Amino acid sequence: MSLPQKTDILVIGGGNAGLSAALTAAQTNPTLRITVIDKSPVSWAGGNSYFTAGAFRTTHNGLNDLLPLVNNTDATQASRIDIPIYTEQDFTADLQRMTGNRTDLALSSALVRDSRAAVGWLAANGIRFQLSFNRQAYEVNGRIKFWGGLALKTQDGGKGLVEDELRAVKKAGVDVFFDTAATALVTDPTSGAVVGVEVVHKDSDGAHNKITIDVGAVILAAGGFEANPQLRAQWLGPGWDSARVRGTPYNTGEMLQIAQRDVSAQRAGDWSGCHSVAWDADAPASSGNREVSNKFTKSGYPLGIMVNRDGKRFVDEGFDMRNYTYAMIGRRVLQQPGQVAFQVWDAQTVAWLREEEYRDEVVRRIEGASLEELAENCAEVGLVDPGRFVQSIKEYNASVEDGDGQKRWDPAVKDGLATKGLAIPKSNWALSIDKPPFLAVRVTAGITFTFGGLAVNPETAAVISETSDEVPGLYCVGEMLGGIFYDNYPGGSGLTSGTVFGRRAGRAAAELIGKSRRPDAHMERISSECLFID
Repeated sequence: MSLPQKTDILVIGGGNAGLSAALTAAQTNPTLRITVIDKSPVSWAGGNSYFTAGAFRTTHNGLNDLLPLVNNTDATQASRIDIPIYTEQDFTADLQRMTGNRTDLALSSALVRDSRAAVGWLAANGIRFQLSFNRQAYEVNGRIKFWGGLALKTQDGGKGLVEDELRAVKKAGVDVFFDTAATALVTDPTSGAVVGVEVVHKDSDGAHNKITIDVGAVILAAGGFEANPQLRAQWLGPGWDSARVRGTPYNTGEMLQIAQRDVSAQRAGDWSGCHSVAWDADAPASSGNREVSNKFTKSGYPLGIMVNRDGKRFVDEGFDMRNYTYAMIGRRVLQQPGQVAFQVWDAQTVAWLREEEYRDEVVRRIEGASLEELAENCAEVGLVDPGRFVQSIKEYNASVEDGDGQKRWDPAVKDGLATKGLAIPKSNWALSIDKPPFLAVRVTAGITFTFGGLAVNPETAAVISETSDEVPGLYCVGEMLGGIFYDNYPGGSGLTSGTVFGRRAGRAAAELIGKSRRPDAHMERISSECLFID
């Protein structure tokens, strides 16, 4: 199949947002030719979506509302599950709290309002959902308790999501091309509408061919600049060029720059902010590993403590539920000496760690029969001050309150078990680290995606120019859309945003093309022109 020289709608980027847009456009108007291009080779299909855990945050009315969507729960198991209702008010409050009330109200309202319909639509199109037992639930006193407003994930995580979405778009007649990088947007000199895209396509012989694809509309879904060290240092600040890249190495920010250069697209959102996690310090630097994928994440810090290479604690590990803190914890680690830290647990909590993140096959486990031995072993991989390390843990242990007899350790809720008298407290899940054997792992910052993007019309995801007008025929979704997330975000809302605004953009683009092709559209244009004839 050859790359077309003309297509009705061109989607640039083949992750969840782009594929959601393409599928919606095809379903809105099946007569249109929809084409998806991605600069990555097919071996890197899916962009950052491939590297996610596949979590989708959505409003819902509890377990019975979610059961029809999932394939991994039977009636016996369901009788033991507790999933609190998650309302529009809950989702909105989480977005506002996580972003310091800076989230764009119109965009966040659209995200919240459409979230349940979005996951229902995905499920109806063959995307396999499951309850996220391994990531979002703990079994406490015989009950399986979900927490943090998040319960759904896709089967096989991001890998399964991408497989299912590619299958759906191809079934809908959408053409998908890899090794095809967009290099310029071509506009009509009179109307300013986007009418073409210059691309460089690598053919089967390895030759690079530059062509211009004539288009009726374009949907930008090419990701942020998280895999570009230069832009990270420029926009996120000093030190960010050293962060590990969690996902695809192909999200390097060119389309953000091209849109600003060619159509004067208006910037929006938090250009110094990003999603960054505690990440295996031994992971590759410049891209994720498609085999290990999200398992390099090290999200067990609320169950223990973290110290930097100087042996000092630097963050309240228990100030909120994990899925409300993990996206900003990487920044805290990056700010430490050497940009590394050590996560530490004892025998009381090791069993609660996620096996997929902490088993021997995916992380270097540093163990010790005593705190002193643990410190010595950590020193072999970068701990500078073993004595301070041991002292910090003992000071922490001495500060753990026994409680008033009413509080019980419970990782499924903010249990209130806290330290007392420390300059940096631990506000929940504070257990003494004094039961051998002890475990530590070394982590650094892993960057997932950047928050700065382009301004759009919340209803259609149409790109807004610097003159505050819409750019005709141009839409923006996914990581390229700016204004929703600032500094932090509620876990699982990134994929939901991609689908919500991907659907809006796909529908709007298809309706735009359909309207231009109506039999009476030509007569309407002539009639309008006749009004100006003297």
